[in-house]
Amino acid sequence: MSTHLGSVLSLWHYPVKSMMGQELNAIELTERGLLGDRAYALIDSTDGKVATAKNPRKWPRLFDFSATFVEPARVTGKLPSVRITLPNGSTVTSDQVDLDQILSKALNRQVTLRAAQRGAVKAEEYWPDMEGLDHRDTVTDFTLPEETFFDCAMVHLLSTATLGRLQKRYPQGRFEVRRFRPNIVVEAASSETGFIENGWTGQTLTIGDDVRLSITGPCGRCVMTTLAQRELPKDSGILRTAVQENMGHVGVYAAVLRGGTIRRGDRLTL
Repeated sequence: MSTHLGSVLSLWHYPVKSMMGQELNAIELTERGLLGDRAYALIDSTDGKVATAKNPRKWPRLFDFSATFVEPARVTGKLPSVRITLPNGSTVTSDQVDLDQILSKALNRQVTLRAAQRGAVKAEEYWPDMEGLDHRDTVTDFTLPEETFFDCAMVHLLSTATLGRLQKRYPQGRFEVRRFRPNIVVEAASSETGFIENGWTGQTLTIGDDVRLSITGPCGRCVMTTLAQRELPKDSGILRTAVQENMGHVGVYAAVLRGGTIRRGDRLTL
């Protein structure tokens, strides 16, 4: 017997890794996640590692950039160009010959914009000096899944119930969706707050009539959740609360069993 979880409140993809993304009313889900999600990334020309806000000491300004596709991505056809808005408000596109020079100057570090391709790449993560984390005040390397720019899995889901629970525990914090960069925000069927996603691991989630996801495990959070984003202030209490209340887990990861179109308002069942 299926369990009604709620409905799709919002959908997000992030055309360039660690830049601000794009909210959508509907999107195609493929075996590689939401179409166009993390399709591009900046590569450090010095060490070949992916630029990520997980290491804000090295990349302090990535959240000041935003990225959208010039035209909608399609399942069949070439990946469209991406338009990047710089911190000063100017825009560049991925088909400009001087793109890398402009981005390198804006970031004060030599970078190249690249689409995901064969092989695995590495990135770095800074761990704040915070009790409950696996490491403290150190930087570690990690390898991204083959041929992707995802940190771990293809799809990330987050419920309003979890955000509500965290907000209750730390009322002065701003637990907004954009801090956690999910793909699918689930409006919980019940008004109760709680870490409802904790019980989804190992089960199959259905979205609408066709889409099937396998919930693979909890999403461990990192320093990115604490960083300033435009008018959102820097706040280490966001991550500290997640660690204290739910071992640092906020939302869950999923693999795609069957793709299809996802729309806002679609029903979710387990």
